Amino acid sequence: MSSFNYDLASFLPFKDKAVCERVRAIKKEELPNHPNPDFKIRIIEEPERFYLEFALDIVRRIKESLEAGRRLVIIFPVGPMPQYPIAARIINEMKLSCKHVHSFNMDEYADQDGNTAPMSWEGSFQRAMMENFWGLIDEDLRPPMSQIHFPTSDILKDYGKMIEDLGGADVCYGGIGWCGHIAFWEAHLGYEFGDDLESYKKAGPRIVELHPMTIMQNALHSFSGDWSWVPPKAATIGPAQILGAKERSFWLDGYLGGGISWQRFIARLVAYGPVNTFVPGSILQTTPTTYTIIGGVAEDCKISMR
Repeated sequence: MSSFNYDLASFLPFKDKAVCERVRAIKKEELPNHPNPDFKIRIIEEPERFYLEFALDIVRRIKESLEAGRRLVIIFPVGPMPQYPIAARIINEMKLSCKHVHSFNMDEYADQDGNTAPMSWEGSFQRAMMENFWGLIDEDLRPPMSQIHFPTSDILKDYGKMIEDLGGADVCYGGIGWCGHIAFWEAHLGYEFGDDLESYKKAGPRIVELHPMTIMQNALHSFSGDWSWVPPKAATIGPAQILGAKERSFWLDGYLGGGISWQRFIARLVAYGPVNTFVPGSILQTTPTTYTIIGGVAEDCKISMR
């Protein structure tokens, strides 16, 4: 087969072609064999089982902390979110009190001036979380609204301290973005930090301009493919809040069906590429993390013109 050599596109923050080729070649069956035993990778083939396991993980933590008589602080993501209605149903069936839970969403969309979207906007993460999770839990079981937090413009500067004042998060749930982002901590922020990984890990909440890949990814899964509908900025927690959690539980479900996954390569680059500031999710390799991949994402990387 003849070769065709070319540089990576100039807008990509991470440009190490040799690393990209190496991680691209990692086979599906090799993915769980990570050299760091604290970075635990597993593959769940069926979507129904994947989302059920995600929901059960949430419910388990709520139940165990309730039985132990301790507060539970959770950082939650919003995106494709079938796990939340499942968890809400199980909580209601179990009559499981969530009064001890303190919830912090990891991000929210913002306009060009850094003003976060109101809950009344249909694309708001606040609205999505209330409609798909907290609002589905029986009122006598759900936490008071004073314990359900979102990184809005008015409290963003204090958001990290709010989590710290509760003793830090017990668990941070999340996913991986197309550019490698965690929360909306975007790949191009690496230009600001360069090789200073220690300062990078200590960075906290801020308003971020969304990377073009994030605009396209979110247009795909939430805005009917309409990139003009996706806001240009977002409020987000930083690496400090993610790494500061006692546990990290990341779930990768970026499979569109028909053999198409936008997440297949970035899942590998985050897990097996070098830890660096241009691939934000790579810092998860440095700390205990569970990394659960849906079967369609875990499939081998290949070119398909069919």
